[in-house]
Amino acid sequence: MASSATPSGSEHSGAIEAGSAAPLGASLVAGGVNFSVYARDAEAVELVLYSAADPGQASHVIPLDPERHRTGAYWHALVPGIGAGQIYAWRVTGPWAPERGLRFNPANPLLDPYAAGLLIPQDYQRIPGRNGSEEGRGGLRSVVIDLETYDWEGDRPLRRPSRETVIYELHVGSFTRDPSSAVPDGLRGTYAGLIHKIPYLQDLGITAVELLPVFQFDPQAAPAGRRNIWGYQPLSFFAPHQGYSSTEGPEAALNEFRDLVKALHRAGIEVILDVVFNHTAEGAADGPSVCFRGLADRDYYLQQGNPSTYLDDTGCGNTFNANHAVVRRLIRDSLRHWVRHLHVDGFRFDLAAVLSRDETGQPTPLAPILFDIDTDPVLAGTKLIAEAWDAAGLYEVGTFVGDQWQEWNGRFRDDVRRFIKGDNGLVPAVMQRLIGSPDLYGHKLREAEASINFITCHDGFTLADLVSYNGKHNLANGEQNCDGSDDNASWNCGAEGPTDNPEVLSLRQQQMRNFLTVLMLSSGTPMLSMGDEVGRSQAGNNNAYCLDDESVWFRWGDLHRQADLLRFCKELIAYRQRRDVVVDHRSLSLAELLNRHQISWHGIIPDQPDCGDSSHSFAMCLTSIDHHFRWYGMFNAWWQPLEFQLPAADSKGHAWHRWIDTSRPSPQDIVPWQQAAAVEGSSWTVAPRSISVLINRLDGRQESSD
Repeated sequence: MASSATPSGSEHSGAIEAGSAAPLGASLVAGGVNFSVYARDAEAVELVLYSAADPGQASHVIPLDPERHRTGAYWHALVPGIGAGQIYAWRVTGPWAPERGLRFNPANPLLDPYAAGLLIPQDYQRIPGRNGSEEGRGGLRSVVIDLETYDWEGDRPLRRPSRETVIYELHVGSFTRDPSSAVPDGLRGTYAGLIHKIPYLQDLGITAVELLPVFQFDPQAAPAGRRNIWGYQPLSFFAPHQGYSSTEGPEAALNEFRDLVKALHRAGIEVILDVVFNHTAEGAADGPSVCFRGLADRDYYLQQGNPSTYLDDTGCGNTFNANHAVVRRLIRDSLRHWVRHLHVDGFRFDLAAVLSRDETGQPTPLAPILFDIDTDPVLAGTKLIAEAWDAAGLYEVGTFVGDQWQEWNGRFRDDVRRFIKGDNGLVPAVMQRLIGSPDLYGHKLREAEASINFITCHDGFTLADLVSYNGKHNLANGEQNCDGSDDNASWNCGAEGPTDNPEVLSLRQQQMRNFLTVLMLSSGTPMLSMGDEVGRSQAGNNNAYCLDDESVWFRWGDLHRQADLLRFCKELIAYRQRRDVVVDHRSLSLAELLNRHQISWHGIIPDQPDCGDSSHSFAMCLTSIDHHFRWYGMFNAWWQPLEFQLPAADSKGHAWHRWIDTSRPSPQDIVPWQQAAAVEGSSWTVAPRSISVLINRLDGRQESSD
């Protein structure tokens, strides 16, 4: 890994040149640095330089002459004699007129929206209306970064087809923070610490990690006495979060993140980032002014009637004006930056429905930013995943625009949870979820992988808590249990929280196996949430965004305590990777794929599915595309055993073999195909609240893989 140029502090030499409006941000050029920032309504702009020895005090203040240093809405200058490592900020003068959407304060240094590195002082404080606690002290600063000196050693984004993808959503800090991780001191909770756990991810069988936000965020954007740990409060769209770096400094964080990406790629694992372009850490109108608010308030944020107040479609105090031309460019440039300079493989867009809102806050089917992203040639082949709803009630699952987007399928989560829980009227819906949700995506002529299937994610109960709690238990968050969703579709199996009752504990294990089975057998792209494979619990907290302790960390001792569940999950993931399951079908739409798979529906009697409101069971038969195998899944969410009559063996006499039975203890709950015992008789009894899957090898082979 090559190091960047030696920081030159503020020792610039020669006259300040006019510079160029493009590119935005701080760009290294021959002999110096070109700076450019958007500030349309500014009356005056100053570029402030700081020395590395004392970054709290300005060493040079460079007033920009609007005749030489302004082009349209852009202010720019080329400063000779400085380079990578230079610390800087902007000061902008203009009207203080919130009623007009103008909030200029020349005493308040501002971040560069395009800065690839930030200086985060130890005494930084989140202060309303200010960047830091006082002038010159405790404030955030931008840092010039050389993005071209890192040695990628030939690395490139992997471009793995979605049909081969199994996503694992994780939090960089929580994954290795616990001492049981066996990660060396000083590396726990960091990018480098995650590198130590790549062998675990490989062994699990996942093919992509989806990282909770790693853009530099503000941990202080949380209730008093708490810290925002999840990272959904971005300060920058270009700089990696330094709190996940094992060494100090913006360049160190950048390179350590790139080390992580390179190591994951070597292991065949893609990197998908959870990105937040729907709001910023500046919050509501009474929040701090660290960047956008002080540069061009009414351009960067959606206003609500009187521009002094913000539309809040995000639940975080503001809504980014994503379809304003300048904000569109910012978002697109950010995504390109992470692909070009950090080699990430994809993005999951938090509250992506916000991006479909126009500059009045109304949803539009022709949102420019979404088509910008969808058609950008730099992003071609990059995975684009939408959380297709927002906090103001907009729900676009199945209707999100564009040709390249996949969607978090919230309907999959809700329908499967309620079916396994035992609610009425879910059989028809779950049938749709198992086959890629054609009721949602069939009209798009899209591939089955357009649906990102999940049971749990960071937001809500973990899988273990889903079967252990009827209600949320969020008092630790300091918000009197008022935060977090009240609609969890959970069931505690007979006791709220921890219990010694063996029957309850056994049922909880069975229900977790049921959920995992549906997730991994369903058409679409499966996503597993961190620790669900080992029954990680958060003690019933379904909104643990501000907790950073053992209650939310991945507890590595669970690998031994929950070895049976881990084995079950690994076997299911291995099924997803079989060559005859992921056979090349890139040209097939979901409808064509379903036809090739030869899917049929049944009840306790073949060819007679019961889709009535009181039905809690059904069966599904699927034949693989290449006709190597077929499986017969019997799903019983009722509280009594059911006897299913089995379809006759095929014309060659290949018998059914028991593959999965979630009611049985390990290792009989799931077996490798070559160990599957032949089924005798013409019927199969499915235990209460369980799933049985029988396998029939049409090619006559009984090996575990082709």
